[in-house]
Amino acid sequence: MRHKNAANRDLPPRMIRRVRTRKNGEVWVGYYYNGRDAEGNRKEIPLGSDIDEAKIEWARLEHKAPPKPTHLMGSLFDRYEEKIIPGKKPRTQKDNLKELKQLRKSFENAPIESITPKVVALYRDTRTAKVRANREIALLSHMFTIAREWGLTEKANPCFGVRRNKEKPRDYYAGEAVWNAVYAEAVQELKDAMDLAYLTGQRPADVLKTSATDLNNGFLMVGQGKTEKRLRIRLEDEGTESDLSTFINRLLERKSVNGIKTSTLITNASGLRMSQQMLRNRWDEAREKAASKAVGRGDATLAVSIRQFQFRDIRPKAASEIELDHASRLLGHSTEEMTKKVYRRVGEIVSPTK
Repeated sequence: MRHKNAANRDLPPRMIRRVRTRKNGEVWVGYYYNGRDAEGNRKEIPLGSDIDEAKIEWARLEHKAPPKPTHLMGSLFDRYEEKIIPGKKPRTQKDNLKELKQLRKSFENAPIESITPKVVALYRDTRTAKVRANREIALLSHMFTIAREWGLTEKANPCFGVRRNKEKPRDYYAGEAVWNAVYAEAVQELKDAMDLAYLTGQRPADVLKTSATDLNNGFLMVGQGKTEKRLRIRLEDEGTESDLSTFINRLLERKSVNGIKTSTLITNASGLRMSQQMLRNRWDEAREKAASKAVGRGDATLAVSIRQFQFRDIRPKAASEIELDHASRLLGHSTEEMTKKVYRRVGEIVSPTK
């Protein structure tokens, strides 16, 4: 089997690049199709000296859809979606595809060389979803980094130095009244999920995947899906059982009584692992019931606060109700500043004047 010449490996099958140096020193590049004549003899069919036009003619000879010109952003988008996004984590892939869909609307047919910091800034300013715009520009920046590696451009990354929209961290804190109201309306598996989320301070996805197999030598082993940070949450302290340990033991005992054999801690009544959608459905139902009851009692303010409560607010609630250094380690942060800036949603404890 003949292998394709290294100089042509970036070209489609049966497409050849010829390079000649003219007498005046200029370098000429031409493209050919490795085809056959009417008698079946090999024949190189000229495709021209422009790479994009050559590929269009190649597609015609191959009876295929013409590829997008390589100098356009659409070609970069397609290649990035095919080569880079599949290597990312599932949630990141999902987010990137949404971001890419938005970027295509503005840049699909733009030449790569035409994207300047001014163009990126204009995109930032005209995009109505300001936070999403930041994520989209971050993705665009990474695509330009990859484009430079692929040799699609030699210009500086146009996203560098472009200011991002200001983002205000979510500042919602679920107080005791809100927590108790929702908890009272929750079905048992939702109560279990709420308790485990609060006691461990972990993200919803990590809470739902927690298993009895993660228990080891007095620790609950945690592998955070988003950051890949590994934690060992202590179940006992100097012989005293923690509330987390008590909760897990009671949960395992109840599962055993009910004949549930799966090792996953958070399951529905049938013993099936709780999915994100199952959690969302149960959460929405409990929250709405709690809010409706608050309205029925004439407490509209509490009802509004209840409806603002999201399951993801349990993690910052946990971080807000313990010491900062403890919270930072439990949440898996590399610095206390991240915990303080994003997850601490209560003020400093102070004493009155008298």
